Amino acid sequence: MTRTDRRSFVLRVAATASALGLAHTRARADVDESDPVAVALGYRQDTRKVDPAKYPGHDLAQHCGNCKQFQGKASDRSGGCTLFGGKAVATAGWCSAWNKKA
Repeated sequence: MTRTDRRSFVLRVAATASALGLAHTRARADVDESDPVAVALGYRQDTRKVDPAKYPGHDLAQHCGNCKQFQGKASDRSGGCTLFGGKAVATAGWCSAWNKKA
């Protein structure tokens, strides 16, 4: 059995609290569809829910995961977007500023 001294215990608690704090911040960073920028861009978290009457140029093959502005991997659930100040958007999402990634 190993002995844990007070200093090691305090450092482990601080590291765990920091990691949990970062995870919590990441979860709150997702862009909400009611965000003013999201409303202005017609952002939807699911490309299948885009109104075709409002956005006739929209195609179901267009989604955040294959947009130039998306900063994550296409396999991620979400990733940063340059249009939303780096906040996370859904990979399956879409907005009117979609531009095919090269």
